[in-house]
Amino acid sequence: MIKAMIFDLDGTLVQTEKLKALSYARAAVELCPAGVELFPVEISEEQVVEAFKDVVGLSRREVATHLVSRFGLEETASARMDEFGVSAPWQAFVQVRLQLYQNMIGDPNVLRRNRWPHNMALLEEARRTNCKVGLATMSHCDQVQRVLEILDLKESFGFVATRDDVERAKPDPEIYLLVAGELGISPPDCLVIEDSPSGVQAAVSAGMWCIAVTTPFTRERLHQSGLLDERWIVDEPDRLPDVVRQMYEERLED
Repeated sequence: MIKAMIFDLDGTLVQTEKLKALSYARAAVELCPAGVELFPVEISEEQVVEAFKDVVGLSRREVATHLVSRFGLEETASARMDEFGVSAPWQAFVQVRLQLYQNMIGDPNVLRRNRWPHNMALLEEARRTNCKVGLATMSHCDQVQRVLEILDLKESFGFVATRDDVERAKPDPEIYLLVAGELGISPPDCLVIEDSPSGVQAAVSAGMWCIAVTTPFTRERLHQSGLLDERWIVDEPDRLPDVVRQMYEERLED
């Protein structure tokens, strides 16, 4: 029986993955401005956003390392290492990107406009029915707290785990096992709502049930991953309540 529902945050409850993709894209463009000899071909935001799809859901280091390598940003990122007091090009790239991202989410209306209403409705339904609810996100604690405050979700979860609470990032199951333990629910009695392949892998590896609600950033990779039966991959948000109901019914029969 499903006794707890654990939600991802970025890409699941709010479209912060889209905002993060834009911040990485704008940071890459800033580090390779048009007309610079090192970059005879201009890099567009659209190219970087498309490349971000390959690493969505991974850790900040993994995303930044991939994009720095993919777009040849090592030299220009290295030139800004002293500015930020960091030791690697990817870290400088991250700092440029974080400045842009903080400016984006500095406007509360940006986050409110980017909520995913179908997953938010599921969260409210879980709370209404007294299902235990947790949050497991690879975002860092300060960002998570800001997002939850703006979206009036600070009191919505029985336990919130962030990247700062675990040693290993998704797809390692550590964060989901942590949330289940704090909620006092065994992993087989937990249902995870995710949007990325790495998050789904973490949930499956934790021995939990999982429904993936796809986004434009994750849809193709989720279907190609083979991590879930196609029944549990939701492309059309209107189908989500029916898919959740079907999973509950199957769990009751076990």
